[in-house]
Amino acid sequence: MKLISAIVPCYNEEENVPYFYEEFMKNKAFFDTHDLTYELIYVDDGSSDGTVGAVKKLIAQDKKVKLISFSRNFGKESAMYAGMQHAKGDYVAIMDADLQDPPSLLPEMYEWLQQGYECAATRRVDRKGEPPIRSFFARKFYALMKRFSSADIVDGARDYRLMSRKFVNAVLSLKEVNRFSKGIFGWVGYKTKWVEFENVERRHGETKWSFWKLFVYAVEGIVDFTTVPLTIAAFLGVVLCLFAFVMLLFVWIRAMLYGDPVAGWPSMVCIMLLVAGVQMFFLGIIGEYLAKAYQELKARPIYLVQELVDEEESGTDPENS
Repeated sequence: MKLISAIVPCYNEEENVPYFYEEFMKNKAFFDTHDLTYELIYVDDGSSDGTVGAVKKLIAQDKKVKLISFSRNFGKESAMYAGMQHAKGDYVAIMDADLQDPPSLLPEMYEWLQQGYECAATRRVDRKGEPPIRSFFARKFYALMKRFSSADIVDGARDYRLMSRKFVNAVLSLKEVNRFSKGIFGWVGYKTKWVEFENVERRHGETKWSFWKLFVYAVEGIVDFTTVPLTIAAFLGVVLCLFAFVMLLFVWIRAMLYGDPVAGWPSMVCIMLLVAGVQMFFLGIIGEYLAKAYQELKARPIYLVQELVDEEESGTDPENS
């Protein structure tokens, strides 16, 4: 009997926890038919509501439900990594608790893995219900990543995927602290099947991803998987130096021929401000790369566990990772 481990990152999802369990258990007939069993790993990312209590109620009625609770909020990336570390399954799925990742797709994803794929990943074919400006920038981000990055990132890609053990072990072998899982999933390669579905709205609550958080997440993804911004900075620096040299010759020749060296100082000030702004912008880009290197050098834990509840292993055991 093969085991499917389903990882469910949660942050203030008290209302959604039981509904997700109900939807997930609608696959029970599929599991029985294909000689499969499951473990459902809820990863609480430092929630401030009753998420932990809601998961413990499920554990009391189903010993295949497990809980990993963080000491504070470490972010979804850390939650997914923790779930994969603790997953014992031959196949591992990652899905959101808000039911925007329909558990009903699992049978189809499993069938693709039986046909030789190492991963069945999902992508949204529309962005219904999403603000237009967010959709616009999201599409531009994916276009940039596809053009400049070595990772295979598809527009509309979700974290929701079903992976083979080989695929999961490859992901876990990447120990970096600054994790951008969409890029990591694409970077490890392997044969991946993209399963398309229409956007599904949250069952309860509001998204935790504001426009600013998504912008920061996009910057982290670009910095983590491409050095093109540094190349652009170097190229633009050369162009500006050549432009400055030409302008210097122009000013010198004009002064020699016509005098009046003071004329034109407003435009010169504007040019100086422009160049200074460009320099500060690219210093910020370089700073991002240096900050990432600094964080990796410190090698702090990706997450810290407050509580681990696994009824099959009898009990609660705090641990770090």
